[in-house]
Order: sequence, then C-alpha cells, then structure tokens
Amino acid sequence: MALGFCIGVALLLSLWSRAETAGIPDGVLRMECHDRYFMIAVDISFTGDEPHFEAVDETGAYAITQQYAAQCGYSINVHPLPGHVELRASYFSCQTQNKDDEMFTFNFNLNVTQEGKEVTYPLQDKTCSPSVPWSPREVTCETNYMEVSVRSEVTCPSGTKKDDWNSLKPAHRSTTSDWQVMFQTDDEQLAPINISDARKQGYAFLLTEGRLVFRAPYGQPESFSTEVNGVPVEAVHATIFSRQSWVVLMVDLVAACSMDEGLYNESGYMLWETPEMLYPNLDGQQIKVGLKGELVAQPVAEERGYIVGKQNNTIQICIPENAEGRYRKSAVEDDLYEFYVYHLYLEQILVDEDRVETRIRSLRTLATPLLPSPIFAENQTVLEENMFTAYLGDVPEDVQLAAVHLNGQEFTVPLSVSSFIITKVVHPNNTHGYKLKVPFEDPVVLQQFSKTDALHYILNINYTLTVLPEKDLYYHMESVVALVTDASPPQFDAVCTESGISFKLDHRPFDYLWEITIDSDLLTSELADQHGYIMSNDSNSLLLEVPLFSRGYEYKNVSLKGFFGTFEIIMRDRETSEVQGSTIKTCPFSPTELIMCSTDGRMTVVADLALAIPNGGNAARTNLRDKYCGPKETDGSRALFSFSLNSCGATVKLNSENVTYENEIFYSKKLPRPSQVVSDNAKERVTMQCTYPLAGLHRLFSVHRFESDAVGIGGLLHTTHPAADLQSPTIQPTSALTTTLATTTLAATRRATGSYKPALHPPSRHVKVTRFRYPANGRFRYPANASYRYIWPTLNKGVRQSLQTKLNAAHI
Repeated sequence: MALGFCIGVALLLSLWSRAETAGIPDGVLRMECHDRYFMIAVDISFTGDEPHFEAVDETGAYAITQQYAAQCGYSINVHPLPGHVELRASYFSCQTQNKDDEMFTFNFNLNVTQEGKEVTYPLQDKTCSPSVPWSPREVTCETNYMEVSVRSEVTCPSGTKKDDWNSLKPAHRSTTSDWQVMFQTDDEQLAPINISDARKQGYAFLLTEGRLVFRAPYGQPESFSTEVNGVPVEAVHATIFSRQSWVVLMVDLVAACSMDEGLYNESGYMLWETPEMLYPNLDGQQIKVGLKGELVAQPVAEERGYIVGKQNNTIQICIPENAEGRYRKSAVEDDLYEFYVYHLYLEQILVDEDRVETRIRSLRTLATPLLPSPIFAENQTVLEENMFTAYLGDVPEDVQLAAVHLNGQEFTVPLSVSSFIITKVVHPNNTHGYKLKVPFEDPVVLQQFSKTDALHYILNINYTLTVLPEKDLYYHMESVVALVTDASPPQFDAVCTESGISFKLDHRPFDYLWEITIDSDLLTSELADQHGYIMSNDSNSLLLEVPLFSRGYEYKNVSLKGFFGTFEIIMRDRETSEVQGSTIKTCPFSPTELIMCSTDGRMTVVADLALAIPNGGNAARTNLRDKYCGPKETDGSRALFSFSLNSCGATVKLNSENVTYENEIFYSKKLPRPSQVVSDNAKERVTMQCTYPLAGLHRLFSVHRFESDAVGIGGLLHTTHPAADLQSPTIQPTSALTTTLATTTLAATRRATGSYKPALHPPSRHVKVTRFRYPANGRFRYPANASYRYIWPTLNKGVRQSLQTKLNAAHI
C-alpha cells in the first residue's frame, strides 16, 4: 500500500462569528467556518464538562452521542486548556443542508444542565461555503472517524489492474441490482452486503449532487490496523457496486490514516509521523500544516520554526514547543510540571499518473509528557533599604499565589493590612512573578547575632501556589538571609556647647533593634518636653540638645572655676531591656552662679555676692545662718557653699505637696564670736532654697539621712531689701537663679567636690522626720541635737493636721 502524506489546514471563509443566540452571554459561544468543516466552541464555564449537542434538520433533532457522531460526521472534544467544548461537523454530516456542494447550512441545539435542570439553547443557523474547490478525491482523518468522498463523474483510468478485476468477480455473480458494498482487509476479501446492512453496522454512504461519500468510525471489524515503516496505520477499503442489466457500476473507496500519537524529543519539538506512501500510485506531495484549524504552506511553516522532512519513507512533522496556537497546562505531581497540547491540522495533496488529485486532511490532538516546570527564587535584598526583597519568578500563567508562610505565620493573598507587600510582575513570555517586600524590623523576621557582632536577618518563605482551574496546591520554599556586619549598638556624636551638650545620631537600617533611654526612661518626644530637652528626629538623623542642669546630668569637681557635667545616653536591647551600650559625654562648664539640690540632702551653691558685701569686703567673711558655716571656696566676690540641708541653720517649710529647705548668706565686718549675732548693712540679701515633692521623699527631717526620688528644685534669690521668710515655695522673688523640674532639675551630690548621681528608689507611703515634742502649753520645743529650726507655727491649721497625720502614721 502506498500513500503520500501531507499536512494541511486552510481556513474556509476566515469567518468568526459571535453568537447572538438568546440566553447565551456574549463571548461564551464561537462559530467558525473552515474549508471542510464547521466548528462550534462553547466555554466550559457555561456548559460544564458534559454538554450535549443536537443536530437539527427538517425531520427533527438528533442527539449527537459518541456512536452517532462517528457515523454521521461529528466530532466533539473537550479542551480544558483553552477552556471550551468543541463540536466539529463535516460538510457532509448527516443533518447538514447541502446545496450543490457549494453551500452547507448547519443547525444545532445546545443542551446544558443549570441549577439541576436541563436547558436547551437553539443555536443560530450558520451557512458555510468551501474556500478551496473540491478535489476529485478527498480523505479526512478526524479524531473519531475516517471519511472519503469522490466525484461522481469519474473518467476511466488509463490502465486496468488485477485488483480491479478481482473486485469485479463477485459483482458479476450478484443477482441484485441494489447497491452493495464489499470490504477488503489486508489479506482477504469479504462477502458483499447491501448498503442498508452496512449502515446498520455504523457505516455511512451518501450521494450528493456531485459526490459519493463514505464514512467509517475507527475500530470497525472490517477495517484493519498495520504498521508502515514503523508508523501505526488504520485503513478501510470498501468497494460499492451495482449491476444494471449487463452493466456493473463500481466505485473503489479507500481511506487510510496515520494513528501516530506523537513523540516529544529533548530538543523541544513534538514529532508526528505518517508513511510517505499510504495510497498506491500517488506522488508529487504538497504539504500544509498548522494548529487550531489554520493552514500555512510548508515554507511559511518552516519560517515559524516547524521542521518538515522525510526519513525512511516517512514524513516527519516537528512542531516547536512554543508554536503559536499550542496550549500549555500546569500540573502537580509532587512537584510542579507542565505539558503542551497541539491541535494539529495537516493537508497533503497528491496526484496519480493521470494527474487526478487526492487531498488528504488529518486532525490530531498531540500532547507532551509531563515536563519539569521549575520556578526560581531570587534574593534581591538591598541592605540600605532596610527590608527584604524576595522575588519568585517563572510562575506559569495558570498558576497563582494563594498564600505565603513567613517564618511559620500564614498570610493569605490578597494581603490585608500589614507592614509588607506582595506585587505581581507580568512578563511577555506568558509567565509572571511575585515580589515580596518585608521590612527588617517586622516582628515576623528572625534575628540572630554572631560572635563577630554580625546580625543575621532570616526570612523563611513558603509560597502556596494554586494551579487553575483544578486548584491543585503546590508549595515552594525559600530562605533569604541578610547579613549586617556592623550591627553594634548606635553611638551618638556629642559636642559641648555653652548651654549644655548636643547629641547627634545618624540612623542606620538596624538601629531599631535598640531602645534609647535616659537612665531607665525611654527617650520620646514627651520625655524630652518634660525634661526640657530639645529633640528633632527625621528619617536621616536624631538631634538632641540637653541644656545644663537638665535631669540626667552628673557633676564632678564643682569649684568656683567651674565643674564637669556628664550626660549619658543608654542603648538597651529592645526585647530584654538589657544595656548594650551607651554614649557618655563630659563637658566643662563655668557658670557665674549655680545651685544644686541633691537627692541625698545636700545643697551646693555658687553665688555672686558683689552686692551683698560692702565695698572692699571679702567674700571669705560670709557665712550662712549658722555663723560657723562659711564658704568652701571664694574668688573675689563669688563664694562656694556646700552643706547638708538639715544643717547650717536651715529652715524647713511644708505644705500639702512640697517641703522647702531655706538658708541665707550673710556678711560680717569682723570675725564673729560664738555668741555674737551677725548682721550686715549690705544692699542685697542672698537666699537659697531647695524644694522637694513630698511624694518622692523616703526619709525627711532625719539628722543622719535624707533620701529623695528626684533632685530638688533649687532657687538662689537676690533681694535688694530685707526679705521676709517665704510662706510658700511657689512665691518667686524679684531676682533669682532657679532650677525647675521642666528645664533644669539637678542631679544628686554627696559632697561639694564629689560625684553626683540621682538616686532611684520606689516611692514610700510614709514620711519619716526627726523626733520632737509639742508641749501642752503650745510652745514648740526643739530636739537637743538639732542644728536647724522648724517653722511649725507658721503652717496653717490644715497643713499642720495633714503633716501630723503623716507623722503619726510613721510612728514618729
């Protein structure tokens, strides 16, 4: 058996029509005329996987079952990849209205099940005309049947063959004038049967205006399968004849089709083969090839990457993997795979020795095996951006990201409000990717320190991908790490100024790992306002101006020449609050006057006494209320005093919230005797005050010990007239040096030249004072060992009762 093979598909009228059938949404239904068949495609989303078609003519509607389709010239195929159900109808199908083999009208019903009920949609009639003239003989190899049609007016061949005579013998012996058919297999000739019996066996015979059509489903008992040059082939050989008187009319009908299922090779081509000579005595092949019903000539196909060749008397068609019109599908089998589907349409044109043309068309669906479909991940993190950037690429178009697990925490896509984002990136090669951005400081990120002060940010990502439309899940895991080699606690640059210390911190991406505190208090804008700091913070740097005498200073070497003030900013671990580092700055200061009220009950004062001593007087001859308490150091008109609050003749004033210690500086013209009262004729009096809140005191009025949570508010008052004792620490004099809690609260000092550090103690509910007695006669009696005075009678009744209640509660 010899047959030349050619592949071809020509678009009949190049018509594509949008359905206008009532009840079917736009875009769901497509109807197309091709050169030898009519096609209907309906989206699966509308029909489901099992729609039913009916062929309609003037005699009624006929359900197109699998058996009926193969016998009557219909082919129904479900294509999940493009997502539609396709019906192809031969121009010679059973219910087609044929007008002179030039105009073919099709009428179908579509039956679908919706909401549990079957609904019928009559489809619009469609008329098609061949764009290519009919050849004398045409063979169609459909997916479920073979069809051959020949022109009814056939000229006698130039030669007579032995096989023809063999076919004539039983015809001459026939005694009937009805048309009969005789099948011939590869090795024998079967007895003839009449046409009506052949139809009952599934064969179709049709005589049109100018053509005789024979159709046979695959797998019939009378057909035969063989191999030609290693290619599987199925063929059917039927001869129909009729005897009219002494004349016998005989037509030989042969259909042979390659049953090759295709082979995918390592070069990325789908290979399909057919024997070169399936039909005897035919030669001079012309080949056209294409996908999805489109035919192009062999040179055009080769320009598009196809390879058409011959090997061992076999025609080979190689379709490139990325050929236009192919379908790609993802699948999950423990890993992610893909496969390609090709709806191949082929045409061969052959001629015999009498130049009689035979046109052979083949429609085949070819599919590759499962091929690996690797997805790649890339760490695109830039440390300066202070965030992870992880990219997942080469994601197929039918795969979507459903969720991500970040270090074990699941986040579904699309994301709700969160500190990180996922962006889809589309590529022109029908793939896409996902860009994930997660800030380093996000709680989901793991952090590990190494012994070399390197910080590792770790993000373990598990992408959950879903394959559509099956919604099969595929997981891709990736771990990204960012290494910061200089992950030490931040350090401020500090500069001394005339009014305090200025600190500056240039932000680094990982500085958020530490908290910045003043002592144990977190540095915030609220804390800065409360303590009188001047703070500004932006994306680049943090600036902190700390005025002198603000809370947090330590003072050393206090003298008339000045002192050293030290301020410390502490870096703590954000998670554990452990101290990880600090920035300490010590600066020299030389203020003209100062007053310090320490937490352990010490007052240190540098006062300018120029107006408090007579002309030519010496500041060394000044003293406090206790004439034995003189200055520690003098320099011209300035003097340095440092003494315990409860010494040197200090007085104490109480109200419901505060306690105030007060003393004065006096000048004596001559050295005083122990019993002599010192007076002065100076133009100015200098009064010193230290005020503490009662709520922060732990021990009060004790001869041996004083404790306060915070330093006191100091006031150095210069008055140009004799000043009466202040009744309330809230009354301000006309000229004074004052430290306030808002701006200049002072640090603790234990001695004038010692180190000063605020003391931290939990607040106490009790107030302890030195023992005293309040006699019945109402006269106040001081303890014998007290070196200071109480001004109890000056308090109003309510304050005395309140204080007495506290004293009684303290068992004093």
